[in-house]
Amino acid sequence: MQRHVLATLLLSVFIALLGIGIIVPVMPVFATTLGAGGLALGMIIAAFSITRGIFQPVVGSLSDRWGKKGFLVCGLLVYGLVGLAMPRATTVVNLIVIRAFHGIGSAMIVPVAMAYVSDMSPVGREGRYMGLLNIAIFSGIGSGPLIGGFFTDLWGMASAFYAMAFLSAVALLLVLFQMPARENREHHVRRMGIFKAMRSMLTRRRTGGILLARMATMIIMVPTMGFLPLLMQQWFAASGMEIGVVMACRTLVNALLQTPCGRMADRMDKVRLLQAGSLIISTVMCLVPLAAHFWSLLLLFILLGMGEALIWPTLGALAAEEGRQYGQGTMMGVFNLAMSGRIDQGVGGL
Repeated sequence: MQRHVLATLLLSVFIALLGIGIIVPVMPVFATTLGAGGLALGMIIAAFSITRGIFQPVVGSLSDRWGKKGFLVCGLLVYGLVGLAMPRATTVVNLIVIRAFHGIGSAMIVPVAMAYVSDMSPVGREGRYMGLLNIAIFSGIGSGPLIGGFFTDLWGMASAFYAMAFLSAVALLLVLFQMPARENREHHVRRMGIFKAMRSMLTRRRTGGILLARMATMIIMVPTMGFLPLLMQQWFAASGMEIGVVMACRTLVNALLQTPCGRMADRMDKVRLLQAGSLIISTVMCLVPLAAHFWSLLLLFILLGMGEALIWPTLGALAAEEGRQYGQGTMMGVFNLAMSGRIDQGVGGL
């Protein structure tokens, strides 16, 4: 039964994030067609980040009490509605409102899925299980830009949003009919309110360090997801396909390395792995402005994916360990809140 639940969950997350990935190369360009400048684009991005940040810890805490399946279904429903609403936006204000709604849906998917997987992971194998989830996430969102670029070049930007809506509906049906409601096994965990739990996490050095590392690594992703499509258009007059290839290769490399890196996280010093991954990412980010053409940028983003592959399962494993004290939903909600403590990469947004 556990394998069936895990397989269904991972497939659903992959399909949902494939739909999200499809709109990654389209979203900033679409916003500029509505008249969005730098400030307006920042507001569109921030709308997603703010609502997602507010609702993630709340949803995580409630999922420990009420169950996780219902939140996944609601989040996927929101994703589908957003995909249908986006092409109908006629002003920047419309887009800001839709993105705020999108953030609420996002708060119900990835954090809850992480809590699901953490709850199923045996002690000492948290890295492997989180690596499996990361494969589903990054394979989906990594393949999406390539497909989105193809759709945009062939049928226009609206087709990418409708593809997102369709894939979200498929994932919703999978969760609704193939994944049973999972009983919470953390009966020994003493439940505490979300604010009390957050205070406890922030005053505990280990947990606070995990949250700070999560926030720091995500801050680095802002220019590489939110503004890269526009920069590539300005630097190289890049096509939608070229933008999709660069973004997809970075994320797919990350996905391919999740299994070996997850095993490393279970066997090796997690702090050392975080240091190595952070060094790779920081070096690449310093070199990105020096990229002279498409191929050099592609190589840098492949290296970026390798650095991220070291960090993601390691941080996930550490968070899963802490979740046994606070409740996995509560921990993953706050863990992902740290990811929203920056101007979101939310053009594609998880």
